[in-house]
Amino acid sequence: MSSPLTTNLLDMDQVKIDPKWALRIPGNLATRRKLLPFTKQGEDVLVACVDKEDLQGLKAVERYVAAPVIPHAAEPESLQRAINRIFLDLNQTGQNQAVPTRTAFANSPTNISSDGDSIVALGDEIFHAAMIRQATDIHIEPGTQIVRVHLRVDGLLEEYREIPKEIHQPLISRLKVLAGMDIAERRAPQDGRFTLGTQKEQMTDVRAATIPTKNGERMTLRLLATNKHQLTLENLGMLPSEARVFESCISHPNGLVLLTGPTGCGKSTTLYAAIRQLIGHKALNVITIEDPVEYVIDGISQVEVDSADKVSFHKALRSGLRHDPDVLMIGEIRDEVTAEIAIKAALTGHLVFATLHTNSAASSLTRLINMNVQAFLVGAVSRLFMAQRLVRKLCQHCRQPVEMDERQAVAINRESLVGSKIFAAGGCKYCAGSGFVGRTGLFELLPFDRQLAKMASSGADESTLNQHMADEKIPLLLDDAITKLKLGVTSFSEIATVVNLF
Repeated sequence: MSSPLTTNLLDMDQVKIDPKWALRIPGNLATRRKLLPFTKQGEDVLVACVDKEDLQGLKAVERYVAAPVIPHAAEPESLQRAINRIFLDLNQTGQNQAVPTRTAFANSPTNISSDGDSIVALGDEIFHAAMIRQATDIHIEPGTQIVRVHLRVDGLLEEYREIPKEIHQPLISRLKVLAGMDIAERRAPQDGRFTLGTQKEQMTDVRAATIPTKNGERMTLRLLATNKHQLTLENLGMLPSEARVFESCISHPNGLVLLTGPTGCGKSTTLYAAIRQLIGHKALNVITIEDPVEYVIDGISQVEVDSADKVSFHKALRSGLRHDPDVLMIGEIRDEVTAEIAIKAALTGHLVFATLHTNSAASSLTRLINMNVQAFLVGAVSRLFMAQRLVRKLCQHCRQPVEMDERQAVAINRESLVGSKIFAAGGCKYCAGSGFVGRTGLFELLPFDRQLAKMASSGADESTLNQHMADEKIPLLLDDAITKLKLGVTSFSEIATVVNLF
């Protein structure tokens, strides 16, 4: 057994626990001995415990994880909360039940049988691990000899475990049953959905999709509405100056607020935060048209587009306008008809929130005009165009100060920043060795005043709008990224992955 690294008490509320190791021990061992393996560094598994001298308990953990362990003294109350959180079963039957004797299957792929109980328990374990890790997606990928389960965490895929090939189809069938799919159909793609949990604050909507591959059916499970408590403007990552502009624009009684960016950049999350902000201050009739509904919010009417086209975007939008909404949220402006309805709704006294796939705030005007929306209408109704991206946040416990080198400064067209202090990822017990914890947004806000509305009405192109932003010193995405780089919120490698560098 390796020697301890530190005597400082761990706050387990801040530790990013890796279920790949936490679920390897039985729940009764964790609760009885007050210890929990929470990550791996190098060849050693780190164990949070109350008593670092509990050699018997640590040896038991060492047997289960099949690796040397290093004990770390943890704050007792936070450790108990972590143990309760890890060994709380959230199963598909909708019952939340504490199971202190729970033992995960992760010790070895060979101890999973194909009987019904084992398959149900395996599915429960995978979902439970995803909840612990705060994953957004679960990927079940069949190979020629083994099946790999990956979790998408903070936008990146990480391997959770491997399962035997003979377990693959029973597991897929179990999940198909939950999602209301046809278990006999294995040669065509299918979609389905189900809900985990029954307690209001713990409900998680799961979207399932299968596709046939050479090695069998691949399944992807999208976990939605796992963190509704974070849907606030304070948690988006806006700078104070950005938040003031955003709040001012969404406070208009009518007009168009348009968010742009690629899939998965947090546009819907930002719009939901805006809606929660508005309904928290006054009574509003809010209707959303989405595909799919990503967060279930009390106090608003959410309409989900039907893939069978019984409830299309166009039908839902036209019908929604007959219900006198104060705020109308459109999940995505996809075509000319949707754009036309959105613009007309904004013209007739409604506040319209919508998303669009463009690379920058300024390019949204070009995109709308390409959809045959008349330029003068865009100028008349627009309140805010905002581009958004997501980057991982540096772990504040282990981030490392470094100097910006010439190559980096040239890449962002800021040669004057050569030698300035920025931060790079480290890796510690709090962040599971990754150097990052969570994600934050990068924003580019283009608020419409009279001058900009006049430019838009005259059909100004993207370069003209970009010049206007430069003249008015309106920060671009890159400017926001540089600010957060200098503040130590994120790293250069992160902004390089999402922002076009010069």
